[in-house]
Amino acid sequence: MPQNKPAITPAKAMATLAVALIFVNYALAAPTLKVLHAFGLGNDGAGLWASLAFDSEGNLYGTTSGGGAHGDGTVFELTPKADGAWSETILHSFPSFLDDGGLPQSTPVFDVAGNLYATAVGGGVHNSGTVFKLAHGTWAETILYSFCSKPECSDGGSPEASLARDHGGNFYGTAFYPFELSPESNGWKETVLHRSTCRNHDGCKAVGGVVLNAAGNVYGVTAEGGTGDCSPPGCGTVYELQPMSGGKWKEIVLHDFGSFSTDGVDPSFGALFVDSSGNVYGTTDGGGKYRDQCSCGTVYKLAPGANGKWKETILHSFEQGPGGTAPSAGVVMDKAGNLYGVTGAGGDPNCYCGVIYKLAPGKNGQWKYTVLHRFQGYDGEAPGANLIFDDKGNLYGTTTTGGTYGGGVAFEFTPYNANGFETAAG
Repeated sequence: MPQNKPAITPAKAMATLAVALIFVNYALAAPTLKVLHAFGLGNDGAGLWASLAFDSEGNLYGTTSGGGAHGDGTVFELTPKADGAWSETILHSFPSFLDDGGLPQSTPVFDVAGNLYATAVGGGVHNSGTVFKLAHGTWAETILYSFCSKPECSDGGSPEASLARDHGGNFYGTAFYPFELSPESNGWKETVLHRSTCRNHDGCKAVGGVVLNAAGNVYGVTAEGGTGDCSPPGCGTVYELQPMSGGKWKEIVLHDFGSFSTDGVDPSFGALFVDSSGNVYGTTDGGGKYRDQCSCGTVYKLAPGANGKWKETILHSFEQGPGGTAPSAGVVMDKAGNLYGVTGAGGDPNCYCGVIYKLAPGKNGQWKYTVLHRFQGYDGEAPGANLIFDDKGNLYGTTTTGGTYGGGVAFEFTPYNANGFETAAG
């Protein structure tokens, strides 16, 4: 005789359905990387060394160091469409006229009118780079400053990094020296804030973008100098520049890289991050706990002390393997205090194309490192710029190469699924 099956009550059926839907939603809404645009086809730009930037309407802007109509790079806009795709518009191709800049590697910065500002490594009147403006709407270009204008290039040259803008409309950046660009009635005035020497504990070769705190102090890194254990001219430094009376600036060296055996060396070109407590976060391309094996780099934190001294803490040391190596970009922080960044190498053993990672603060000052995504080449390769957030917590970034046409990609990465769970890369 057939056995009686247990009755399925409506409550049990609803519970079973709810559990099933959770797993379906989890699978369908897992953390994902979406390529917004693959560069390198036709007269498109190629080679993205800088971060993206949002305007007030949700459009993304960036620069490419090559490609375009003349082969010397572009400024582009990515606009979201109703179907979820993004369309690209080339706003400017370098060089479009005599003495135009070229080979830009910086992230666009906007003023309140929506005008776009950035730097170019080459071109200009003296072929040593420029600071330029694209007027909102027409996107007509104006060269604000051509470097190497002063004798012996004492104003610097070849600006690789992005600008920072203060509330007064002044711009700050690096071009071998940290500089300020200020608007005046007859044009723009460039002022070198500090002439680094690589002597007496000083750093030299200011690289990467600078950041400003609420007091108007400028933070940045130098590629060389300091008192670390690298062979001369040193392992690099983190510096702070404080505005003084009379238009002068005071330099304070916050940290000398290579100060101990597991310290980082060779600070990356990515911009630093300063949190609300005044702590400074950054990365190094080399050094770390595994320095003798691969010198694969670090993520570090600098905390100000009561005696004016700064304490460095190594949050993570990179090593060879699937965890990623060589973090050539800086880190960004979410509202919960987690850090996110990219590495230019390591990751998937079939590609070593780099990773997206997260560092979460834990107990006793320990930080948990998680790989969120390993690039495969078709979705980009060798990311080299800081990530940025949108207002929903999604991350956006670029890769220098890879993608469908080999010219790099702009991507969106959703670190959380619809249920609020994060999935690490396997």
